[in-house]
Amino acid sequence: MSGIIINIDPVIFHLGAFALGWYGLAVTLAIVAAVLIAVHQGKRRGIDTTEIQSLALWAVIAGIVGARLFHVIDQWQYYAANPLQILQFQQGGLAIWGALVGGGVATIAYARTRHIPLGRLVDALAPALLTAHIIGRFGCIINGDAYGGVTSLPWGFIYTHPNALIPLSLFGRPTHPYPVYEIIWNGLALLVVWQLGRYFKQDSLVFLSYLSLYSLGRFVLTFVRQENVILWGLQQAQIIAMLTLVASLVAMTYLVTRRPLPEKLTEP
Repeated sequence: MSGIIINIDPVIFHLGAFALGWYGLAVTLAIVAAVLIAVHQGKRRGIDTTEIQSLALWAVIAGIVGARLFHVIDQWQYYAANPLQILQFQQGGLAIWGALVGGGVATIAYARTRHIPLGRLVDALAPALLTAHIIGRFGCIINGDAYGGVTSLPWGFIYTHPNALIPLSLFGRPTHPYPVYEIIWNGLALLVVWQLGRYFKQDSLVFLSYLSLYSLGRFVLTFVRQENVILWGLQQAQIIAMLTLVASLVAMTYLVTRRPLPEKLTEP
């Protein structure tokens, strides 16, 4: 049996009833990094720093709620039998698509309330979101909650710690290191989006590029994941990725090809 052994306790330390896990630490670092990058990108686009900081609070709360909700729905059979585990999100189980939906709703509401151009705002958030994806997946590596199928490849992950969240059927067996695959893909996507931010002049195109790249990677890479198949042989994340990819490409095509409306003639 060849592979990379992961024998790290997902919990760093306990302090009474509180437990600090590697996953929670990674998510916290991801949020901090995302806010710092969003502030930097917002300044470049003329958005006040305080606006980004204020939005961050609401977007994070809505994102966590959405992420947990999507995960619970996807794993409803387990949570229906263990309802008290629904609130134990610090142990893992945050669906990124749910975070994007929840955070997206908060961002749209905030932009409308504060009269900030939505396209310009989300363009500032795109590199920040990709960075958060990358950092967050490092927590998944230790947690074992984003696992792939069994593999004979030499870089497969073998989870041997009893507290790892990988299913018993995969415990001690080499599995595809899905978090690493996504880290690599998102890293490449970040480089592309960062460069596009200097090239695109029209609002929303950077964000739509991020959605397209992330959706494409998520759809393809999820084939090696082990989650519930819900439709057409596809998992929940793949269906959402497919729909998002199509919608973002259509939106980009419309923005790039549309002609500006002719100016109205004024009477002398």
